[in-house]
Amino acid sequence: MPWSFMTLTKWDQAWWDQLGPIYREAFQHGAKPEKVLRSMLDRGIASFHAGLQDGETVAMAVTGVSSGHSRKRLILDYMAVRQDHRGQGLGHRFFSQIRDYAVREHHAEAILIEAEAEDTEMNRERLRFWIDCGFIATPYVHQYIWVPEPYRALYLPLKEHFTLTDGGQSLFQDITSFHHRSFRGQ
Repeated sequence: MPWSFMTLTKWDQAWWDQLGPIYREAFQHGAKPEKVLRSMLDRGIASFHAGLQDGETVAMAVTGVSSGHSRKRLILDYMAVRQDHRGQGLGHRFFSQIRDYAVREHHAEAILIEAEAEDTEMNRERLRFWIDCGFIATPYVHQYIWVPEPYRALYLPLKEHFTLTDGGQSLFQDITSFHHRSFRGQ
């Protein structure tokens, strides 16, 4: 089964027509509207990634880089594998290419994600997936004012010097800053 990975830095409607259904299927709640995603790409603060199997788009992700610091951290905002292709190892394969992209293109010191912190079976499965990918879950649970569910930050160190000393609170500074930049100008 031939697998390929693509990164898009400019909005392309034909690609969105392939990525959008995967995005909407996986993120029925809490997803950024299409106009926000388009603006993020147009302003150069995000990239789309596509995973293709046999030429068919089966995975998508949205990433951005933290700003305002001398350090570089890749924010993995969304990542999903199409429902009918889950359980085949494609999520791990796709993520490994995003990790390689973070190192190659951005010289990132870490990858950051946020995951729902409520104790549900689905959230435990997601947490297991990310830990299996090498992420470290932080104990700090963050409560946004604009969404009801709490979130936990996870990080994947990419450079030896990356350390965390505050239980995860500082990671939310980067994540929240990215969210604010995402919606700026909307």
